[in-house]
Formats: sequence, structure tokens, C-alpha cells
Amino acid sequence: MSEVQETFISHLVELRDRMLRAIVAVIVVFVCLMPWAGDIYDILALPMMNTLPEGTHMIATGVVTPFFVPVKVTLMVSFVLALPVVLYQAWAFIAPGLYAHERRLGLPLVLGSTVLFLLGMAFCYFFVFNTVFKFIAEFAPKSIVPAPDIEQYLSFVMTLFLAFGLTFEVPVAVVLLAKVGAVSIEKLKEARPYVIVGAFVIAAIVTPPDVISQFMLAVPMCLLYEVGIVLARFLTKPAEAVEPPGRELDRIDS
Repeated sequence: MSEVQETFISHLVELRDRMLRAIVAVIVVFVCLMPWAGDIYDILALPMMNTLPEGTHMIATGVVTPFFVPVKVTLMVSFVLALPVVLYQAWAFIAPGLYAHERRLGLPLVLGSTVLFLLGMAFCYFFVFNTVFKFIAEFAPKSIVPAPDIEQYLSFVMTLFLAFGLTFEVPVAVVLLAKVGAVSIEKLKEARPYVIVGAFVIAAIVTPPDVISQFMLAVPMCLLYEVGIVLARFLTKPAEAVEPPGRELDRIDS
């Protein structure tokens, strides 16, 4: 009983150390970027500012909002930049409990997850935001002058960043499930109709109530699921056919 308790405590200590290292990495990047917090927010707000009428600006309704919103944006950017360290610490914690062939997935998994998450955010920033904001600006009545609140804008873009970043992780999840043998390639193919329906349901929940953003989240999710199936087919070894003992004995007798 004491050995079990010692093992449990040692795991908790290691988990604490891994979390502290990840937090320190985020804090270091945050401190380095803090002098440019205002410029970072201006870059984030650029897609919205490009669709506003000339001379119109975003507003801040709170007293401390002009300070805290750029700080939150800088913290988000710091987490994204420190994401490889965070993912590595998470993998280093669970790796000792895995088999050797599963541990070899560590580095490709960390790199692939980081790159895909960043690609999802980039797709959202450069393509989705411009399309959605232009659609909203064209649909709005001419008698309205839009002046978005910076805090609501931050909440909106963070929701979409997280949604598209996680959506682009679909190939990693599919490959990982197939690699560890949890799901076969045939089962993944059979699940296509359910994945399509689930993608549109998820898009309807996490995106704003407009058809454009829902469609732009659901379609990439379905396409990335197909990419995951293709990658899983190349990265997983097919099961070797084993002949029954009786057939092998018959061959020897003949």
C-alpha cells in the first residue's frame, strides 16, 4: 500500500513540475512581448478594421478595457508561441506509461500538432475573418455605423481561433487512433456519414449564427478527416495474415 502511495505522489510531483515548466515558458514569452501589446492587438484587429467604414474605429466601453484587452491578446500569442514546449511537457509526462513503439510517436506528434494548430489559426485569420466580416458589413443596413467593442471582438476571435485550431488537429487524432489500434481504417471509412453530420453540428455550436462561418468550419473538418484516413493508411502497417496451424502441417506433409 505504501508503494502505491509513493508512486502516486511521485506522479503528482512530476505533473506539478511539468506544468510549472510549461507555465514558465508561457510567462517568459509573455514578458518579452508585453512592450508590443498594443501593436499585437492592432494586428489582430486588422481584419475587422479593413471592413469598417473610413474614419470608424473600434470602441472600449470599460474603464480598464484598453489595457486588459491587449494584455489578454499578448497572453494568447505567448501561449501559441510556447505551444511546442507545452505539448512536449504533456507528452513527457505520459510517455513513460507507453510502449516503445508508442513513444516513438512523441516528436512527430508534438511537431504535427503544433504546425496544424498554427495552420488552423492562420486559415481563420487570413481567410475566415475577411470573408465573415465582409459578409456582415455588406448585409448590415446602410443606416447603421458599426463600432465593435474591443472586448467582444476579442471573445469572438478567440472562439474562432480555438475552433479552427482544434479542427486542424483532426488528422493527428485520426492517425493516432489508427496507429495505436483503437480504430481500424475500415471503421474510419464507415464513420464518414457520422463525421459529416457531427462536423456541421459542432460548427453550428461553436461558430457565430451565420451560415458562412459554419460552412467554413465544417467543410475543412470533413476534408481533414479524409486527409487523416489517407495518412493513417500509409503510416499504419496492415495486419499480417497468419495461416492456421493445420494448413501449415498439411503443406509440410505434402
